[in-house]
Amino acid sequence: VQLQASGGGLVQAGGSLRLSCAASGSISSLAIMAWFRQAPGKQRERVATIATAGAPNYQDSVKGRFTIFRDNAKNTVYLQMSSLKPEDTAVYFCAADSRPMSYLTNTYTLWGQGTLVTVSS
Repeated sequence: VQLQASGGGLVQAGGSLRLSCAASGSISSLAIMAWFRQAPGKQRERVATIATAGAPNYQDSVKGRFTIFRDNAKNTVYLQMSSLKPEDTAVYFCAADSRPMSYLTNTYTLWGQGTLVTVSS
């Protein structure tokens, strides 16, 4: 399975964007799907995760503003981002793994290419 991220762009602060991560095959066997981001000069950080079962999990800085959801029928996971801030500017990556423990180990075997999100003030 390969992952393809899209949906990034330039948006003003307070605006919204929806990122998509389309898989080349079925995602039903992927226990954990996640979005990461990497801002210039900073380490990559996990933004949100969603499992096949269980509630989504978010980084504190995006709680209440971002929503991760998956559509198994479309083999796609999304990241709906609202109330965007300049500090959300980063390259966003999607990742996935069939191992539930990936959530705890923060290691993922499948990665999509990044999509750039730029939030202007």
